[in-house]
Amino acid sequence: MTPLSMKPGHLIRRLHQISTQVFTQRMREAGFDLTSIQFAALDALGSNLGVDQARLAELVAKDRATTGAVVDRLEQKGLIARSVSARDKRARVLTLTPEGSALLALLAPVVEDLQREILRGLDDHEYRQFVEIAAKAAAVAR
Repeated sequence: MTPLSMKPGHLIRRLHQISTQVFTQRMREAGFDLTSIQFAALDALGSNLGVDQARLAELVAKDRATTGAVVDRLEQKGLIARSVSARDKRARVLTLTPEGSALLALLAPVVEDLQREILRGLDDHEYRQFVEIAAKAAAVAR
């Protein structure tokens, strides 16, 4: 039997822990109070104009309840706004506020820089390979 330390599920969980720790530390050092899922939501809204909360949940790969809490927090911070959908009065369209857009632009290089730190044990070739393989595995899991 393979030891736990070599099982994919354990390694994925461990990399998630590392990713979260690095993200949180770098955000604090940069003077921001933002979680990785909050950043993911801002990033998704910056790239997908006028989506509703259900679509945002799909884009960030979180359940609707978690996404609802994230949206509430981002709205409280003044980073996103909700408005009634013109197509479906029950749906709320989410958009970045000017403050949200400015913060996203400010944080993008910080988040880009910390990516390599998450996988600091890999050389450039291994890093690219890892990203390709992880993307392939994630695409099949949908």
